[in-house]
Amino acid sequence: MLIGSTRPTRIGPGFAHWAHEIAQGRDDMSVDLLDLVDFDLPLLDEPQPTSGGDYTTPHAKKWSETIAQYDGFVFVTPEYNSSMPASLKNAIDYLYPEWADKVAGIISYGGSGGVRSAHALRLVLGQLSLATVRASVSLTLREDMKDGVAAPRPHQDRLVTELLDSVGRWGRGMRFVREEAN
Repeated sequence: MLIGSTRPTRIGPGFAHWAHEIAQGRDDMSVDLLDLVDFDLPLLDEPQPTSGGDYTTPHAKKWSETIAQYDGFVFVTPEYNSSMPASLKNAIDYLYPEWADKVAGIISYGGSGGVRSAHALRLVLGQLSLATVRASVSLTLREDMKDGVAAPRPHQDRLVTELLDSVGRWGRGMRFVREEAN
């Protein structure tokens, strides 16, 4: 699970921890919680195109090693100006082969549930041959927060479970796709 915002006043960690807690109750997958803040990625500064996977900076190498080990991802993204935050787009752009033939689910949040951010993210992930599952979770700031803290409505737990079910199934299937490609 990847927290896509690095804004100091972000609320994404609250939503990510809630979803991660649901994921921790499963015995069919292991889900780590990754926070872009912990990777301190500057604006893309690799001298060569990332499609070759030949990284030169220590932060890109660390990011590559981290992402390469996973079969799938759940992106937790806010909607900033009808799209994903620049921090998330930048982190995605740092890598290329590490994303290919894997699966992603999206948990979005914002005034309108972050649906435009999720849409923009799906377009980018598709370009990287990263399959996105249909199941998704859209959280609204008005209905899924209470007193400035993440407080998803009860039905959202079921939607996270459905999202994780799909990511798990596709993640297991995509292993075969990656094996065949190699």
